[in-house]
Amino acid sequence: MTEKQFRELLLSLDEKFRVKKMGTSGDVWVAMGELVNGATQEEISSELSTQPLEADVTGEDGTVWIKVKDAPEKTSTEKPPIVIPPLNIGLFLATVVTTLMAGTIMEGGHPFSLSDISMGFPFSATLLLILGCHEFGHYFYGMKHNIDVTLPYFIPAPTFIGTLGAVIRIKSPIQHRKALLDVGAAGPIAGFVVAVPMLFYGLSMSTVVELAPGEAIILGESLLMKLATSMLFPGLAESEDVMLHSVAFAGWIGLLVTMLNLLPIGQLDGGHIAYAILGKRHDKIAKWTFFMFIPLSFFSLNWLLWGGLILLLMRTVKHPPILDMSTPLTQRERLIGIACLIIFIFCFVPVPFG
Repeated sequence: MTEKQFRELLLSLDEKFRVKKMGTSGDVWVAMGELVNGATQEEISSELSTQPLEADVTGEDGTVWIKVKDAPEKTSTEKPPIVIPPLNIGLFLATVVTTLMAGTIMEGGHPFSLSDISMGFPFSATLLLILGCHEFGHYFYGMKHNIDVTLPYFIPAPTFIGTLGAVIRIKSPIQHRKALLDVGAAGPIAGFVVAVPMLFYGLSMSTVVELAPGEAIILGESLLMKLATSMLFPGLAESEDVMLHSVAFAGWIGLLVTMLNLLPIGQLDGGHIAYAILGKRHDKIAKWTFFMFIPLSFFSLNWLLWGGLILLLMRTVKHPPILDMSTPLTQRERLIGIACLIIFIFCFVPVPFG
């Protein structure tokens, strides 16, 4: 079945079914939406049964999924070649430029000087490597589970780090909890695995300085940051601090991004993981986590900013339902969830910027 044929099929159901999202999973076309005009799932199934295809109609909490494929099932081992869209390339190159400029400023150079711009390379390369590994973790596991996902979109921005991060778009519904867990966990784990050695390498090039109140931004320390600092700078006096090399700073940002993404809220990575493991119980965890932003804001106003962005972009702290929540997770998959919780604890920073 082609996309055009699937759209025509959905159009024939327009008076009974309103589409919210559609996509493909292997040779199966999937549409997620809601019933309208008093229609029932049985009516949809009855109408689809007249077509020369295999169809399945299921629903939960008012959300209905329609899955169809050609009958008999057609199989193909060939996969289309990966084509990188010009938009992805353009955004990546722009982010290279903005992060190079940010790194150059950190090293004391002039961001518009061709002779100084190379000073920003260590920061730019490290940060883009961490962000890229995070997003490609999502991408590769999305492809593994036959989910329609885009390549990463890097976001250039005139911030002090030169970017707002990177994202991928999931264009088809995730059908079962194993896929949801794998896709959600792959990004933070991949980014963490790269950020930790980069942090240690950057710390090895950092210098110890005397504290001078008000002259610099004090970065918050996670458990992992405290551990790394104590290992590389034992006996650090209370009047001393570590001036981070730009590579270490990029590693610190990588850990902060990992922590924020692992918050068990909505469609953040942590939300995917928590929903895959806990199901509907995730809703309570998400609400309590979001409410914790209020006491945390007394320590750092950044939490209010992040909470506002979550509401603006997601509009809810709940996770949308997926098709199959009945298949139990294996011990391996539960261990992945526990590993992500441990990573979150080691990366958590109550006061990111002092």
